Amino acid sequence: MRDMTKEEIKSLDKEHVLHSWSVQGTLDPMVVTKAEGIYFYDADGNKYYDMSSQLVNLNIGYGNEKVADAIAEQAHKLPFIGPGYAVDVKSELARKIIELAPDNMGKVFFTLGGADANENALKIARLYTGRNKVFSRYRSYHGSTMGAGNLTGEPRRFNCETNGVSGYIKFFDPYIYREPIEFKSEVEATKYYLAKLREQIIYENPETVAAIECETITGSNGCIIPPDGYLQGIRDICDEFGIMMICDEVMMGWGRTGEYFAFQNWDVKPDLVSFAKGVTCGYAPLGGVIVSKKIAEYFDDHKLLCGLTYSGHPLSCAAGVATLDVYKEEKLVENSKAMGKILGEILEELKRKHPCVGDVRYKGLFSALELVKDKATKEPLVEYNSDPDNTMGKIIGSLKKKGFSTYSHENCIIVAPPLIIKEDELRAAMDIMDEVLGEVDKMI
Repeated sequence: MRDMTKEEIKSLDKEHVLHSWSVQGTLDPMVVTKAEGIYFYDADGNKYYDMSSQLVNLNIGYGNEKVADAIAEQAHKLPFIGPGYAVDVKSELARKIIELAPDNMGKVFFTLGGADANENALKIARLYTGRNKVFSRYRSYHGSTMGAGNLTGEPRRFNCETNGVSGYIKFFDPYIYREPIEFKSEVEATKYYLAKLREQIIYENPETVAAIECETITGSNGCIIPPDGYLQGIRDICDEFGIMMICDEVMMGWGRTGEYFAFQNWDVKPDLVSFAKGVTCGYAPLGGVIVSKKIAEYFDDHKLLCGLTYSGHPLSCAAGVATLDVYKEEKLVENSKAMGKILGEILEELKRKHPCVGDVRYKGLFSALELVKDKATKEPLVEYNSDPDNTMGKIIGSLKKKGFSTYSHENCIIVAPPLIIKEDELRAAMDIMDEVLGEVDKMI
């Protein structure tokens, strides 16, 4: 393909491309021309710290030759074969995933991304239990296909809701910072939230409930970290009523929190795990569902009514095998834990320093800063699902002008850099955040 000018690229994009979650006529997309490490560059040569790993998926950063070479080699060897065939890279990737998963896990069903991973996790749980209802949380995002969209709790689900869709039940996150109840401890909070969930399940009839699905750590809806005992409590409720526990690890999986899977921070074993993003870090589309040995055995003599043309696509599986090797060879999970500790210290200092920072929450290299107008009252900088003056957009824009690229949701700014980040890079990037937060302090 011939080289195009910045103007040509942008003109063709605006004329022919529909962008997600946007009013198309208001867009002015940045033209990106190259990237390396934790940085990307626009067409004018400006350099940006990628402090959200794009969509919290580019864990190994840009330009990893091992993964790129694996894709190229597979493209020459066998670019595609239908999902009904056994292929070396698919078999090897499934083996590697099961080895990293808890010892109760048995097999993997491959998808193309997180939404269809969650969609198929629901189908599998319903097939296995013979039940229909599924519980998920209000402050959640599980995807925007019809099933995953209804599983989602935040406003992006509204367009997926129809009169013909049933069985989706919502409950509230353990959002202690925003809870009007003053808990004496995390243990007390956990007891409260689990009691309300258990009561709700009883009122829905436990014998109709197939699954409880949670993002292990609530992702873009504010990095809400479960209090002590909460995930184990959900595990206990599931065991009590024969309900499947599904952990959505699409965003938190593959080292993001300092463990391969976030639930490993709390020593919990789910029945199903949905994954995507960091398994190939965006070098090729891939997702999947890990199922327990019991569920895998069930489908030895029951039909698995799930199917995708590109399930276990050879190019994506080749990328996945190479990516998991990179995690080990470059000790990226360990780096996530080490750099996450430094990030946490920086965030706590920003919270102490800036009146606009009401709370900071973090685990490994995933974090959020919650912005407020008043620390005492916790009044949010922008109201839930309402920002008529585009205040958060202006803050994100100010960060980007200074070379810090990330995104916001409601009144929270997400910070989730690639797991390859070094301490000097992390500190330099967060100095930009410090500067911009100083500007926000003057706004409140």
